[in-house]
Amino acid sequence: MTYDLVVIGGGAAGVTGALTAALAGLRVALVDSGVRLGGQYFRHPAVPGAAPGLDRFLRQARALGERADLLLGHQVWSVTREPDGDLVVHCVTREPAERPVAVRGRRLLIATGAYDRPLPFPGWDLPGVLTAGGAQALLKGNGVVAGRRIVVSGTGPFLLPVATGLAGAGARVLGVFEANGGLGLARHPLLALGKAGEAAGYAAALARHRVPYRTRQAVVAAHGEHEVEAVTVARLDQEWNVLATRVVECDTVAVGYGFVPQIELGTQLGCGVRHDVDGSPVLVVDAAQRTTVPGVWAAGEPTGVGGWRLSELEGRIAGRAIAEAGEVPGVLVRRRERWRAFGAALQRAYPVQPGWQTWLRDDTLVCRCEEVPLARVREAQDLGATDARAIKLLARPGMGWCQGRICGYAVSCLAGERQQPPRRPIAQPIALGALADTDPLDH
Repeated sequence: MTYDLVVIGGGAAGVTGALTAALAGLRVALVDSGVRLGGQYFRHPAVPGAAPGLDRFLRQARALGERADLLLGHQVWSVTREPDGDLVVHCVTREPAERPVAVRGRRLLIATGAYDRPLPFPGWDLPGVLTAGGAQALLKGNGVVAGRRIVVSGTGPFLLPVATGLAGAGARVLGVFEANGGLGLARHPLLALGKAGEAAGYAAALARHRVPYRTRQAVVAAHGEHEVEAVTVARLDQEWNVLATRVVECDTVAVGYGFVPQIELGTQLGCGVRHDVDGSPVLVVDAAQRTTVPGVWAAGEPTGVGGWRLSELEGRIAGRAIAEAGEVPGVLVRRRERWRAFGAALQRAYPVQPGWQTWLRDDTLVCRCEEVPLARVREAQDLGATDARAIKLLARPGMGWCQGRICGYAVSCLAGERQQPPRRPIAQPIALGALADTDPLDH
């Protein structure tokens, strides 16, 4: 079977794009690794309506289920193009047993979202240290509270829903420590106005649960024999150099410093890449969300992080373009530009400053998969490594299970360069047995 459109990703961009195309009469398949639609933001929380826009998303998801084939629990690891021009999405499904699946389509929409961007610090490899997105995923997806006494640290407004969600679920959140200043979008009052109500809601929730919010502070070390028992919280200057420290006892740390767009499938196909405001590599798209590769569109975080509203708009515009539904309405274009401007303003307001590198010690693990400490990275540089790739070849950071998703940004910073686009023939981990069973002629 050949679909008119295959969509990869079941979040706001993917669902909206798939539904728009399906309503226009296209035969659509949506592929996602999750067992239900929602992506990272619209995971089904224990309390309905807890996420802004969730009710509308659930209506769209139900409508899509009636009009398209939903291939959930399918992990996509590669996309290839056939001689006839069709695109083949290679997946692995683990139910009832792991097996390869190939989905063929004439057109492709990449809506793969993004993942947390952590920064290394002494003790970040202890049990009890997890990303802010990981803590939220446990809570929203499974109703699991990550710990009892939790510290939330990093930069950006995403820390607020994480902290309020954990506090509302019964955890004692000992503080939200924002590494940047508290003015945030003060230099962009018109952009900030649309989010003022949401921000006020988070502020009220933090006050209700007596959660302190501290700016120019961050967790710079975690301590414990076998798991997290305490953290060092530092007061920082504008470049994130440490001015003073104190110790806070806790059992869990949730840290997040923004997001890294998932563009592996796009780069596999040769899609053009640019660097976003924060330096992250993202896919180049035109006004209709087309990439530089014929037959391939992209929407949501792979084209630049800007929140679920922007993802939804980009998905709708891509769906219309794929279905050849005519010129994109001006109102959609204007809304997209407004939310793109908001996303860029957020990245400028909450940058990652270079002072975090001063938090590290020689024995601090930079790559947790391969247990590569800072000292080995510096040794590689002393041997002549001048970029992240050379450091990887000499010291092995990024060669483990996560393939650099966790440490890639940090290694690039330590090398003094912007993070480069991923070049992975296999986008996600796959068992060799499933790879061996893949029949390239069985599409």
